[in-house]
Order: sequence, then structure tokens, then C-alpha cells
Amino acid sequence: MSNPEVEWLQRAQHGDEEAFTNLVETYQTPVYNLCYRMLGGPQEAEDAAQETFWRAYQAIRRYDLQRSFITWLLSIAAHYCIDQQRRRRLPTFTIDLLPEESAPDPAPDPEFVVSRSEEEKILHQILNTMSPQDRAAMIMRYWYNFSDEEIGKALNLSISAVKSRMHRARHVLAERWKSVQPQSSNPERRNHESPAV
Repeated sequence: MSNPEVEWLQRAQHGDEEAFTNLVETYQTPVYNLCYRMLGGPQEAEDAAQETFWRAYQAIRRYDLQRSFITWLLSIAAHYCIDQQRRRRLPTFTIDLLPEESAPDPAPDPEFVVSRSEEEKILHQILNTMSPQDRAAMIMRYWYNFSDEEIGKALNLSISAVKSRMHRARHVLAERWKSVQPQSSNPERRNHESPAV
């Protein structure tokens, strides 16, 4: 955490709304992105991000300054999204890359673009079948590079439970990927047994 963030957090804990606004502006993109990946739609993600920051604002006095703020904040977002998915009973997930997360290739190969799109569609279908908590763990690991310990803190799981979930989820992903991967005459495609997550 940078010095301005520590100062904003301390001020926010003492009721400084401007300091909390600085935190919102700093972290709104990662919070929105996590909500978007978990819920699948921009309006739902926007609502979930707003709810996340409202909940963080209400709990900021209890926030432990020794803990990673982004881990704490994303755990609030993940729990809210998991609750929303359970209420809906409609598991959704999107792996679409948001524009700010990838630089466009100046001259993309059309075959690669089509291939990548097909792979993302398949990965999307597979991840749709996972439980909300497994999905959240996968997102935190592969899109946010969270450690087992950070995922455990975010999802209220022991480290061994995180490892077990991740092992099972990766196994399911690999098995389902093999069973639905379209056969291609392209030797490069045949060499890829699973997607780069």
C-alpha cells in the first residue's frame, strides 16, 4: 500500500468522506471488473460495485490497517456477488476481457482471433458450471493473482480448503476442456490441452 492510501484509510476511518472518495476512485476498476466477471452484465456489475463500496464505507472503522486493502475490498465484492448468484440460482460468468485490460494487436491474425473467441466461449461454458465460490476462487487466482492465503481470507476458507477447491476446479476445468475442445487440423491447436487461464 502506498503512503497516500494509508493516509486515506486512516482519514476514512475517522469519517473523512473525501479520503474515502479517493479510495473509491483508486479501486473502482478492479472492483467493477471482479463483479463483471462474476455476474456477467455491466448493469449488475455497476450495482454490485456500488454496493461493495457502500458496505466498505459502513465497515471502514473496523478495517485492520495491517491487512491488504484490495484483498479486503475484493472479498466484500466476491461475497456480495456470491450471494446474488445464490439468490438468482442462475450461475453466470464472463471471461470477456474488458478494453482497459488488453492492448489490441495492431495486425491480429484472423485465424487466431476466431480461435481465441471459440476458446473463450468454451471456457465460459465450463466456468458456468462451477459453484459461485469455486468461480470466485478461480477469478481471484487467475485474474488477480491472489495467493492461497489471500483467497482464504477473502472467502473465509482455510488455506487447505482453498488448495483443495483450486485443485478440484482445475481438474474439472481440464477434464471438461478436453471433452468439449473442438478438433482442429491446426497442429498448434492440437498441442493446447487446456486454455491459458
